[in-house]
Amino acid sequence: MKFNGIYTALITPFNQDFSINEKAYAILIDKIIAEGVHGIVLAGSTGENYSQTLEERIHLINVTAELINKKVKLIVGTGGILRIEDSIILGKKAKEVGADAIMISSPPYSVPTSKENALSSLAIDRATNLPILLYNYPGRTSVNMDKEYLDIISESKNFCAIKESSGEIQRIDFLMKNYPNIDLCCGMDDQAFDFFKAGSKSWVCAGSNFAAKAHIKLWNTCVIEKNIEKGKKIWDAMKPLMTNLEQGGKFIQSIKYGVDLKGIEAGPPRSPLLSLDEKEKNDLANVINKMNKEINLID
Repeated sequence: MKFNGIYTALITPFNQDFSINEKAYAILIDKIIAEGVHGIVLAGSTGENYSQTLEERIHLINVTAELINKKVKLIVGTGGILRIEDSIILGKKAKEVGADAIMISSPPYSVPTSKENALSSLAIDRATNLPILLYNYPGRTSVNMDKEYLDIISESKNFCAIKESSGEIQRIDFLMKNYPNIDLCCGMDDQAFDFFKAGSKSWVCAGSNFAAKAHIKLWNTCVIEKNIEKGKKIWDAMKPLMTNLEQGGKFIQSIKYGVDLKGIEAGPPRSPLLSLDEKEKNDLANVINKMNKEINLID
């Protein structure tokens, strides 16, 4: 599988009692597909996978596959606070429902060596045999997918892409030069333009839950039209929002409120997170409105 396009790291809408709001979930999926995203990434950190039971995650795989119905690519996350056996269960379920790929992240808290981490990833690969999107987010896992890790997992052709969320800008050049077998996907929203300038063709993004058109416009301009000058104008309009999301300290809460602003009930985040306060909501709404107005003026 080649990764090329905008892939939405999907939120999980909750009711006020923190049960899954499946009505809002269906509306959100239909909305972002209609707006033109190329794929949906289920059960990443944006989807609050760490707060869900294994049974809930299996249920969401079934529900999501049915809702998407092959209209766009479906990538199922197998990571989080899980045993490897549970990750394999999720991977097998993804294959059962016809998912296009799975996403593998480093296990949190245990801090494995690069070799241990790679062997764990290969075990999931062997059990599922699906295309794999790696998710490198050392800020959440304390483990970096370094050269040793990447060399080992490259033994399998299933490892076809990496969502790079380390924030280390030098990793862009490192990955593109040394691992042409692995498609580079932007996973750090405030660095998307840097990824596109360097030749990356995909962005796994959370903001496209509520601003898919802006994300697609930037991708189309930079990747399809290869108009970096125009892309810079679009990026200048988007950057304040990206900065707010990545550096504001309340990423998931902000994404969910952005969805609320679209008229879709995202609901509260699960504990330990708290919803945005009124000032934070107003600030985010103003940033989104300003971005939309500026982008609409760019031909």
